[in-house]
Amino acid sequence: MNRRRNVPGFTLIELMVTLVVAAVLIAIAVPSYSLMLRKSRRTDAKSALLDLAGLEERYFSTAYNYTTAPGQLGYSGTWSATSGITVGSGYYQILQPAVVAATPAGTAANGSVTAATPATFSVSAIAVPGTDQANDTDCARFTVTSSGARTAVNSANVDNSAVCWQ
Repeated sequence: MNRRRNVPGFTLIELMVTLVVAAVLIAIAVPSYSLMLRKSRRTDAKSALLDLAGLEERYFSTAYNYTTAPGQLGYSGTWSATSGITVGSGYYQILQPAVVAATPAGTAANGSVTAATPATFSVSAIAVPGTDQANDTDCARFTVTSSGARTAVNSANVDNSAVCWQ
């Protein structure tokens, strides 16, 4: 007579079922977690842009024009239209503001009157290339203008402001 001993523990089948369940949970949780991290990092870009817009307005109140010099706004370093100043946690960079100087009203050579145009600026933030945030295709670029307009585009350059600025 063979008697089977009751040995406490798990069978191989039970362990395999547990591993399959854990793998399915991980496959669902990791991408969802990454998406939530990207969404939370968007706050860095939005905060930095709104801060820069406030600094531009403060500069305008004394100089009657906007500036593209980062030192005049309290930033260190240099920026250009393609590589900006990294802000926040290092996932976004602010690109050099596009500034249009004010023009006074006047009279053209042909005698017509030209209207005055106010000074304006537009500043954008993009994800730092090579970071995980660069994979955020929903909100690839954030922009703020001197008129207070807040826009965002996805990686296909399609307006996605309603999603990105919520």
